[in-house]
Amino acid sequence: MSHKTYNKLWAEAQKIIDEASQYDTALHGEKPNKDKRQAQYQVSSLYVRYITVINKLDQCYDQIVHPQKRLTVRKLLDTCIGRTLELKHELVELDLSEFSYFDDVLLDKKLTPMEVEVTVPTYFIRERECELKSRKLAMDNILKRLGFYEEEIVEIEMTEDEAIRLIQVHERARQGRLRSQFMKEIRLMKEKGKTEPPEKRRSDGGSAALKIQKTWRGFNIRRKMKRRKLEEMLLIGSFMPVESRRRAEQVKELRRKMQVEYQEEYDHALVEVKSRLQHNKGGSMKEEITDEVRTWILDYQAQSGKFPEMPSEESGGSALFFTRQGTGSEISKSTTASSKGSKDKKDKGKKEKENGKKKSDEEEDPGFKMTPSNFLGDMLTANMEYEEVWRDREEESNPQQKADIEMIRAEKTVELETELRKVVDQMLRDELDILQAALDRDKGRKARKSSKKKGRSGKKSKKKKEKDLTPDRTLDSLFEELITNGIIKKYPEVSLSAFRGERSYASHELRKQEKDPLPSLGDIRQVMMEYCILPLGSKTIHQVAPLVKSIMLTGPHGSGKDMLVHAICTEVGAVLFDLSPANIVGKYPGKSGLIMLVHLVNKVARLLQPAVIYMDGAEKPFLKKVPKTDKTDPKRLKKDLPKIVKNIGPEDQIILIGLSHCPWDCDQKALAQTYNKFIYIPRPDYGSMSSLWKELLFQFSGVNRQFDTAAMTKLSDGYTVGVILQVIKEVMTCKRILQLRVLPLTHAELINALCKHEPVYKEEEESFLQWFVKTPIGRRKARALEIEAELRANTGIVMKKKK
Repeated sequence: MSHKTYNKLWAEAQKIIDEASQYDTALHGEKPNKDKRQAQYQVSSLYVRYITVINKLDQCYDQIVHPQKRLTVRKLLDTCIGRTLELKHELVELDLSEFSYFDDVLLDKKLTPMEVEVTVPTYFIRERECELKSRKLAMDNILKRLGFYEEEIVEIEMTEDEAIRLIQVHERARQGRLRSQFMKEIRLMKEKGKTEPPEKRRSDGGSAALKIQKTWRGFNIRRKMKRRKLEEMLLIGSFMPVESRRRAEQVKELRRKMQVEYQEEYDHALVEVKSRLQHNKGGSMKEEITDEVRTWILDYQAQSGKFPEMPSEESGGSALFFTRQGTGSEISKSTTASSKGSKDKKDKGKKEKENGKKKSDEEEDPGFKMTPSNFLGDMLTANMEYEEVWRDREEESNPQQKADIEMIRAEKTVELETELRKVVDQMLRDELDILQAALDRDKGRKARKSSKKKGRSGKKSKKKKEKDLTPDRTLDSLFEELITNGIIKKYPEVSLSAFRGERSYASHELRKQEKDPLPSLGDIRQVMMEYCILPLGSKTIHQVAPLVKSIMLTGPHGSGKDMLVHAICTEVGAVLFDLSPANIVGKYPGKSGLIMLVHLVNKVARLLQPAVIYMDGAEKPFLKKVPKTDKTDPKRLKKDLPKIVKNIGPEDQIILIGLSHCPWDCDQKALAQTYNKFIYIPRPDYGSMSSLWKELLFQFSGVNRQFDTAAMTKLSDGYTVGVILQVIKEVMTCKRILQLRVLPLTHAELINALCKHEPVYKEEEESFLQWFVKTPIGRRKARALEIEAELRANTGIVMKKKK
């Protein structure tokens, strides 16, 4: 596609951002809303709009080649992702569930569920390709050295005897094939020699002609139908020819190469323009700033009789003089007025608190109030930049979409002025100190202390700095040690889209009926995107977005928990640390060894962000009673796991992911202290199972497209995705795939393989549901339902009394 196409797509996204940000700002200014359904609709509406914007902006950022436009698009994309994550947490608080359903919003906006599924931003991996390749290569080299990979076979020069023996083997095989063909021809000649019945004999060759005609007509009709089907699909836009698809991918790759080229030119121009400005205008700019500030200081001294204090560099320096209006007396008036205003505000605040206490006694539910956003301000700023700079910009003189030198010159002029102002401020501070000391001596007063003020360093962080136990070791050596001990593991690369499953299409109506439906596989995929992939993929988003430090995935065997962990690592290019009890048994023994293990994981994870700390059997460290048969010492990390999670801050792109298929076996309080989120992956529903059977079976060209997958969907109800994959693997062997043309696939083959596996029994499913009610969010949900039931009972009693 052309430059105009992506500019138009950006303009469409910008229009949605403009509407959504205005609506978002208005919601922040509204009073608390006591109507829960209305509040849920408002937040869902914003959430859906921002998701559509993210998908559009991701395409723009991936393909726009103008380096300065890409900076603005990146700001908008990051702020929209961050705002979406904030709204997701708002929906969780409203619904008291990790899963949100908003079919009414989709109907109003005329959107499909596929359009509101967030795609993984391409820049998560693209901007780190070199880093990821080098890390993968280093890991492969280490594993080869350790003997985990088979060594490449080195060709050894053959001796004469070995060569003769090899020729003899091949010659014998050739003679055997010839003899077999010869015997086959003799057998066919004998069969032809047999006399045919007189009724089957045709001397005119009509049967042969009829057979040829039949074959040709069938081939011709199939070819025509295929052509008609292709033309129809091209007409409605549901199919793209292979050649066109290949060409589109080539164009995309070409635009990405242009991005790299233009970005290098832009970076070079930034340095060159600044050096040129400094050489040509640096001296005159410095003189102008010095004269300007000195004039202001002399005017102030003439009016007040004393020299002003130069503001610190952190607060803005001499630029603050010109942001204030009027003289020093007016400034003092404004400060006194502001102090009076602050007193009035305090008095009002006290009155409001008193009134609030009275109202809180009368009203229990304050209603829903949108929490302040950390991204909305930056989004409005980036939106304003688009409106002022890019919206109506004429670009006929820049058809190649290269960097704009005039914009660079304007930016660097401001940057150079800021740097020169700091130099001038420091020079004037020294002059003011000398002048004030001389003035004090003349007046017989003690010399005033230096007016330098230390910038606010902020409160000391409560987070204690961990003592470095390996100060003399390099990152490469630590990385190699953890790979050698199997703590850092190489994971299979799989995309999140490979976690197949449909979104839930009935849960919205069930929620209206005050039921709590189970999520579908598509809903699980979306939650993994919002809690793990989007925050971990970008450092700027992770620092400001709502922080999810740890998450626990539960579900029966084969539900796809491991696959989700691998997909998260693949989509963000994370390093996987395996702290499963079975994996660390016998490694780093003793108390000192455990301290070293935890230290190495924390240190390397922070140096190689993003990182995923993985634990299979997440319930084992918190078991109430360890089975005698378990020799892995599962409680080894019981005290350290909560500390690892606690030390994860907004600046750390690290997450702990635990997996469990029996989470009810452990201490629930300790589990809740370690994991922030609990996600239960149930067995697939009918829609997910149906699409799964179709995708898995119809990938084989020999399977008849009329094969009844609905029957298999009903028969496989209760089985997990892992079982279905295993059944397909067992049945569709290489030999069976070759026989499909002659011997069509039958239901009996799949059913026989399915019967060998265990389904998810009702008792196991009920155990998961009973456990989930005891999780923090499950308890909050149950408490909210109890309060609603009590309110209804009370209102019913009041209505009866009135009657």
